[in-house]
Amino acid sequence: MASRRDTLLAFASQRSPRYTSYPTAPHFHDGVGTDIYGQWLEQLDPGEPVSLYLHVPYCRTLCWYCGCNTRATTKPAPVAAYLDTLLQELTLVADRLPARMKITHLAMGGGTPAILTPAQIDRLMAVIRARFDFTVDAEISIEIDPRHFTREDAEALGRNGFTRASTGVQSFDPAVQAAINRIQPIELVEAAFNRLRQVGVMKINADLLYGLPKQTVDSARASAQAAAALNPSRLAVFGYAHVPHMMAHQRLILDEDLPGPETRIDQADAMDEALKQAGFHAIGIDHYARPADPMTLALEAGVLKRNFQGYTTDRACTMIGVGASAIGESPAGYVQNITDVRTWREAVVAGQLPVARGVAVSREDLMRRAIIERIMTDLTVDAAAIARTYGLPMPDFDVSELEAAGIVTRDGSVLSVNPAFKPLARLAAAAFDTYLAKGPVKHSVSV
Repeated sequence: MASRRDTLLAFASQRSPRYTSYPTAPHFHDGVGTDIYGQWLEQLDPGEPVSLYLHVPYCRTLCWYCGCNTRATTKPAPVAAYLDTLLQELTLVADRLPARMKITHLAMGGGTPAILTPAQIDRLMAVIRARFDFTVDAEISIEIDPRHFTREDAEALGRNGFTRASTGVQSFDPAVQAAINRIQPIELVEAAFNRLRQVGVMKINADLLYGLPKQTVDSARASAQAAAALNPSRLAVFGYAHVPHMMAHQRLILDEDLPGPETRIDQADAMDEALKQAGFHAIGIDHYARPADPMTLALEAGVLKRNFQGYTTDRACTMIGVGASAIGESPAGYVQNITDVRTWREAVVAGQLPVARGVAVSREDLMRRAIIERIMTDLTVDAAAIARTYGLPMPDFDVSELEAAGIVTRDGSVLSVNPAFKPLARLAAAAFDTYLAKGPVKHSVSV
């Protein structure tokens, strides 16, 4: 029988979605636009809370590994103009809602939304609070860049009620940092953590990457250990997706500097071991949290969720996306805003919800999404039990190849991913994806 490493190598290069939605984003289409989205907003249950995601596609400098919709600017004018339009879109959305809604989670991503000045953060939060209410236990989070995070920035988050911040660490290896254009000594990150804690933002996330240029197994392990020593609440460990055909700036990363599949596996294993030794609990395929963290408790209770923010404890069924390229989710389906900032702005100024595409979901889609979500969170699912809750027959699924390799086990309708092969959970989830074979859609490698 093949070793674990050989099995991972055999399947690692297979491409699969990350399943932060179902159907996944490549299957959105322009048949869902402004009018349909407006109807979906109007039809929301006014008694149910919503989540709000705000996208800010600007950074001070562009990291070469980045796969996000963002651009670099050192000028304040583009950011100020963007904020004006963002607030206009917020008003358009609020006007279409059936009531003054409550927010359970507010997340600001990018880009680097902390590029907004303290005064702009004040203005943004004032507009949100004027049109929405927050639940008592609402989480308000923002992504920050430790390289450009001042005491005044932290104070703005503190006085506006932010409860969580996410920091991009990626690697502490100077050679790797130079190869990805992100020079960030650990002292800078520690200072950002300290500033956050001083203003009462005690929940801090840190993101790490493996598979980066110039990265070694030892440096990957050392970065994980150093990040854990900063005592974040949660960490995420992602594999770098090298897609220079989609992200032109990634062409600045040399192919010969990238580790091969074997080294990527060893790096992921080394980081996993380091974080577990530091007391973190593994969450799904790529997250880690403290034993008493709400995410760990949600996993143990079988209620952990997965959406476009990754793993989440948010129970809201609707996530409203605002900003260029932002993705939203409602009980009726998914929508994505126009990606190009200028075109997005033109739509908003014209009084239109700036939707570019989306997809309505059927009852069968919802059933398959629920099955896929449990695989991606719990690494096990009873497909028949979930199908019964939707009044539908259990979908057929073929995992014979994965079963023969020892990656999964199947007992009737119960499918379980071997924890030793958790990076391949996406392949098990793909067995329930009826959209996957439709069209030449490219996804990232599974490990």
